[in-house]
Amino acid sequence: MVDEIDLSILKEIQINSRISFADIGRKINLSPSAVRERVQKLEDNEVIKKYSADIDYAKIGYGIEAFIILKLYSGKLKIFMNESQQFSEIKKAYRITGSQNIHMKVALKNQLHLQEFIDKLIDYGDTTTHLILSEITKN
Repeated sequence: MVDEIDLSILKEIQINSRISFADIGRKINLSPSAVRERVQKLEDNEVIKKYSADIDYAKIGYGIEAFIILKLYSGKLKIFMNESQQFSEIKKAYRITGSQNIHMKVALKNQLHLQEFIDKLIDYGDTTTHLILSEITKN
């Protein structure tokens, strides 16, 4: 069971996954060893599934980020779910409810790359593309 202290730890880790146990402890008034034990428990119980980096794709040559929503053709769901792993452009993908099936966040080098990627997706279904202008963050 996750309590208020665990939620405070999770909040700090979400802000900065590289924060030290000592820094978390100072912020929530807990010893570093107690923080370490709680984080270990959260990892063991798979509350914390992984640690990751938030990458600025523009700084590594990917000038376009977009959300692409895919309405799969009949019989293409399992095929797409298996084959989507090969598309490096997909940074996050979700199976969703509603008239569409898949919601993806993608990073692409330029408009031509976007066009080529959409051309690949058309084999699986109809696409709707939304370019990301900026990210609105919550502090």
